[in-house]
Amino acid sequence: MHIVIMGCGRVGSSLARGLERRGHTVAVIDVDVDAFRRLGPAFDGATVKGVGFDRGVLVQAGIERAGGFAAVSSGDNSNILAARVVRETFGVHNVVARIYDPGRAEVYERLGIPTVATVRWAADQVLRRLLPEGSEPLWRDVSGQVQLVEVHVDRSWVGRSIAEMQRAARTPIPVLLRLGQGQVATPKTLFQDGDLAYMAVEKNRISEVETLFAGPPPKE
Repeated sequence: MHIVIMGCGRVGSSLARGLERRGHTVAVIDVDVDAFRRLGPAFDGATVKGVGFDRGVLVQAGIERAGGFAAVSSGDNSNILAARVVRETFGVHNVVARIYDPGRAEVYERLGIPTVATVRWAADQVLRRLLPEGSEPLWRDVSGQVQLVEVHVDRSWVGRSIAEMQRAARTPIPVLLRLGQGQVATPKTLFQDGDLAYMAVEKNRISEVETLFAGPPPKE
């Protein structure tokens, strides 16, 4: 897949290198040519000087054959404008924009433009480490009714299968983080000491699920 990235800061350059390592072709747009130095000598993609909402610049970067576009410059307005131009003018639907203002991020999400709210993301990560229960969701659907949350699980659940845990909670447990590595959980997977469990839960049941796993498994 060909990916176009607007912004060659720390996020954009890291994203570009990561995509290239995975076999994708990449073009990076930035107004400052010196920023391209962050890509390093091994980068084999294209670099284009300009702004990411300029149609000519986007065409030069290969947007007409692109399968995805990421706007990760330091400006909220530039990022969202570029994302809209790419989606509405060039028909690229796989777009994402980095937004610093979480209020704006929610508005654009409802307009169908996926965003990453940098400040909110960082704050949520800290909250999840400080407060094992009652933390903010890792992901939520546009309506906010279904959320993927990291749930603190009492050690008394160690050795129980994911199937048992899902039956008890009446909710899916799709992902575990084990020894710093994510893995897709299967019904036969056994919960181990130190695992972090990520559960897909309806908003109105989060407290119920957290309470369940805060204590020992219920007696059958």
